[in-house]
Parts: sequence; C-alpha cells; structure tokens
Amino acid sequence: MALAVRPAPGGGGAAAGLCDDLSVSTSRRVGRPRAQGRPESGLSPREELLAAAAELFTTRGYTATTTRALAERAGMRQASMYHYVGGKEDLLADLLEGTVTPSLRLARSLAADEGRPAGARLWELCRSDAELLCSGPHNLGALYLLPEVAAPRFAGFHRARAELKDAYARLLAATAPCAGLAADALALRADLLFALIEGLILANRSSPDFTAAAADAALRIAGVPEADLPALRTS
Repeated sequence: MALAVRPAPGGGGAAAGLCDDLSVSTSRRVGRPRAQGRPESGLSPREELLAAAAELFTTRGYTATTTRALAERAGMRQASMYHYVGGKEDLLADLLEGTVTPSLRLARSLAADEGRPAGARLWELCRSDAELLCSGPHNLGALYLLPEVAAPRFAGFHRARAELKDAYARLLAATAPCAGLAADALALRADLLFALIEGLILANRSSPDFTAAAADAALRIAGVPEADLPALRTS
C-alpha cells in the first residue's frame, strides 16, 4: 500500500509507534560514546536514529541526508551510529516496513476470524490501517517513491506490502457484493480499495471520524449497501 512513522493504533505517539511497529530493541549497548548536550528522550539509540531518519528523509530528502546528519540529530557521534545500524539503507528499510507490518499482523488475525462477517473484518482492517498511516508526524509515503526502494535490500518491504494487498483482496472477495464477481472485476475493486487506504498517508490527518469515514468509503467501493454499513462497523 502507497508512509511520522506509522505508530500502532491506540499507541502512545510517534516514539511508541517506532518502538512497537519496528520491533526495535530498547536496551542501550555500552562502550560507545554519545554526543553531549542532547536531553534524554526515553528512546533507545536505534529508536532515536529511526526518529531522526523519519524527520530528515522527509524534510531534506533521502539522498541529501548524510549519516553524519542522522547521527547528530539522534544525539550521537557518527562512528557510534554503526554500532546500532548498518547505514542509511537499514533505517529506510525499517521505516518502510513499519508502515506495513502492523496492518499485516492484523490482516492475518482477521483472516482467521471466520465467525465474523467478511465486511466487518474488512472495515476493521481499513480503519486500523488508515489510522496507522495517518497518525505519524512525518509523511513517510513520499519514501515509497524513492528509486532506491527498488533495490534488493527492500525486498522484505515489498513482500510484506504484497501480502497485505492480497489480504485485502481475499477479504473483499468474501463479502456478499463481491462473491460473484469475475476475476478481473474483483482485481479492479481490490486495486481501488487498496489505493484509497494507502493514499491516505498523504493526508496526514488522524481522527476517529476521518479513519472511520475512510473505512466506509472502502466498503462502498466493495459494493456494500449504505444501509449495511452501521451494522458492519460494530460487528
């Protein structure tokens, strides 16, 4: 789907989102000096680097951001940075994957919850994914367009994104309005629905009303009658 870092819905803001979504270690390794004068943020060094990367990649640009600038923004010496990450590519990969993996975990859980209507599960996935994409302080969606993202280093991100898109399509196919659609018609609706949700990252607007409205719009694309939406929101 077309990325502040996507903090987990209901989390404690950008710092918590970085920790939860990217599954980074919170332990500080000893033996590497840190730059002086930066107040304690409560983040681990790797989390500080990810927060710095999210800010600088989206404001200065990925190519223009040096490892020295990243280290300084994170409050450490440049040499110390390599104690926690391999370089800029590692940080970019983690940021990109952090925009997808929380929703992918939810999608897998929803796929197994066959006791609920498919439309209700699809609505929940759309709302949660919209919240994740819109909640961060930086527009990471711009990073999707970087030519560097086509490199093999980012294969994990592309695999996760493709699996998430497929999960959307399978839930969509299980809804009553889409059950009898031809394969090409179903694929078109899946592409439209996925593009709608992923495109919300550019809005950078997070509120319960906004994300719920986005989920409603997604189900309208699926062909769900307007009268059925209230029940699906609460199922």
